[in-house]
Amino acid sequence: MKLRLVLSATALAFTAIAANPVFAQMNMDHSKMGMAGMPSMTDGEVRKIDKDAGKITIKHGEIKHMEMPGMTMVFVAKDKALLDKTSVGAKIQFMVTNENGQMTVTDIQPVK
Repeated sequence: MKLRLVLSATALAFTAIAANPVFAQMNMDHSKMGMAGMPSMTDGEVRKIDKDAGKITIKHGEIKHMEMPGMTMVFVAKDKALLDKTSVGAKIQFMVTNENGQMTVTDIQPVK
């Protein structure tokens, strides 16, 4: 009985951890993500901008051309000037590519 309780608690804890988007992003092998289709703009909302590091955190929907589910994750900006096109909380459309396993934003457009 005690073993069953411990196993159930362990399974529940693992399920809760694995459902966390940060955990999912950390465990994705970005280097194997292909381009399933033609690249297209993806809808998102800016959560954080780090201009010094050239990084942007975006809550996004499915990125279809990369077969990536919606989540919140950090991207590198191809050009730091792209980060001047937006602000935290803004609704955007963005283009992302996989450059040597690094998810890179190559374009940002505000949603009007």
